[in-house]
Amino acid sequence: MSTVVEAPAARLPILDRLLPVWIGIAMAAGLALGRLVPGLGGALSAVEVDGISLPIAAGLLIMMYPVLAKVRYDRLGTVTGDRRLLAGSLLLNWVIGPAVMFALAWLLLPDLPEYRTGLIIVGLARCIAMVIIWNDLACGDREAAAVLVAINSVFQVLMFAVLGWFYLSVLPGWLGLEQATIEASPVDIAVSVLVFLGIPLAAGYLTRRIGEKARGRAWYETRLLPRLGPWALYGLLFTIVILFALQGEQITGRPLDVVRIAVPLLIYFALMWGGGIALGAALRLGYARTVTMAFTAAGNNFELAIAVAIATYGATSGQALAGVVGPLIEVPVLLALVYLSLALRRRLAPVPVH
Repeated sequence: MSTVVEAPAARLPILDRLLPVWIGIAMAAGLALGRLVPGLGGALSAVEVDGISLPIAAGLLIMMYPVLAKVRYDRLGTVTGDRRLLAGSLLLNWVIGPAVMFALAWLLLPDLPEYRTGLIIVGLARCIAMVIIWNDLACGDREAAAVLVAINSVFQVLMFAVLGWFYLSVLPGWLGLEQATIEASPVDIAVSVLVFLGIPLAAGYLTRRIGEKARGRAWYETRLLPRLGPWALYGLLFTIVILFALQGEQITGRPLDVVRIAVPLLIYFALMWGGGIALGAALRLGYARTVTMAFTAAGNNFELAIAVAIATYGATSGQALAGVVGPLIEVPVLLALVYLSLALRRRLAPVPVH
């Protein structure tokens, strides 16, 4: 079909299509606020709970809730019908992904421990958000994406703190590397994950359950979800404005550091997406489920990474800055990978799944 390659741009709503522009504007607005309102950091710190600014917390929760409301929780069990997809996704997301980011962070940022730690946290925060959009644009398996995102949500609650402790403290000690200074215990990190992921997860589940029961699935997905969807981006942009207002001095003073954070992220996206495509092809999953596994492996939950970095290290930390740079890099890169996926469509011939 001659319009296949043009379809993503045509189908992507303008709010999503121009997201890199909105993020750039949000960054600029945050930097301007930081310079025009010198007491902004103190004002935000005055309205906080357990060291977390309430405006920042509100932005993080708002951006995660609409995405979790899209998950079809009643179909979690369907993924067990394709053991190859399940095993491949779990391997990529919870074994290979964190290990790849750990290696890249240490290889490329050996002299920047805060950014290195921030990137390792990003590697542990598996996708539960924008990956659904990229998968849909690439004509992936929507049901498989919803199931894998839901499973990743549960795994993050259960495993994030344990893996954070392992990759930030235990593994560096085994390898004779510098261990990260973690002020919060694994229990503290788990509490942060439960708050910033558990609350919107519960809200998303209840929204779908109550909405479908009251008005039906068709109304829920065609009427309610389109109204909720944009709030994820509003929350993201609001959070970036606040974070860049607090990070303004570091960003303008050390722009090369921002570039150095971006380099391992670019390599990470390429390796994880390419690995997902190769594994899906080897397992003969067919095009739709192969690209679903690839995007699920390449995407990261920067919202959670930012939330944990703020809760553990503070809103003005280098760890938080590493998380903030993430969405700016992820959006254009994964959109480009949508076009590349469609170009590979004929090579990844569909294979019937029984």
